[in-house]
Amino acid sequence: MQLKGRHVRNAGLAELREEEHVPAARGRWGDLSQRTRLVLITAAVADGALRVAALIDIQRRPASQIRGRKGVWAAAVTLVSSAGVVPVSYFVFGQRREP
Repeated sequence: MQLKGRHVRNAGLAELREEEHVPAARGRWGDLSQRTRLVLITAAVADGALRVAALIDIQRRPASQIRGRKGVWAAAVTLVSSAGVVPVSYFVFGQRREP
């Protein structure tokens, strides 16, 4: 029996899981330990706070004090899922320092 497209990949993964007893990559929130949940929530809050701080700074800072275009930085901070890397990159590399 020949399957096409996505079904072939899914069938192959199912066989791999059965043969090698590989657990599914997705788990449920309730299956996570209390500590893991706390770490994930803390990381999400920190990421959100960094994004908000970077967007406020981009909005308030004159374009002459930002390396690159403000719109590109704002889009990257907003859209790229980076676990805080893009907002930190903005604060480190995106701002021009006054001599």
